[in-house]
Amino acid sequence: MADVELTSIIGKAMSKSTVVVERGAVTNFATAVVDSNPVYGDPRAAKAAGLPAIPAPPTFAFVMNSWGQYPELQPDDAPTGNPMGEVLGPLMAKGGLILHGEQEFVYHRPVFVGDVLAGEGTIVDAYTKESKGATMTFVVTETVWRDDKTGEPVVTSRFNVIHRG
Repeated sequence: MADVELTSIIGKAMSKSTVVVERGAVTNFATAVVDSNPVYGDPRAAKAAGLPAIPAPPTFAFVMNSWGQYPELQPDDAPTGNPMGEVLGPLMAKGGLILHGEQEFVYHRPVFVGDVLAGEGTIVDAYTKESKGATMTFVVTETVWRDDKTGEPVVTSRFNVIHRG
């Protein structure tokens, strides 16, 4: 993909969903990332730590779309199909590798069990770089998760997908 074509995907909607942050998912995620802090599974430990509820571990926003998406909560205008596949498909048709690049989370407040969060993801940047005779294409997505009741941002996740052709 030429850089001119890449600029045309900036702003493309990648996701739109509503999730309920659930205790089981938070506890299982903490176990998976080998964080044994009891605040991630026990409301008494969270309360003793001065927290209003069980918090989610810092990188939990990466997997929020995997748990707690109930059909009746989903917006009617969510993108359909596989938006990232539409972007990466033409690149992969030429071969190469897909790499997970940089990942970043900006917390506006902690994520807690019981939160209902509405997320919208878009492509915010796309560009290429040459590296050791290969073209590397970078696609940067950003998902802003907002409190469904107040509309206030809770966490913003930025994710860089790299195609090395």
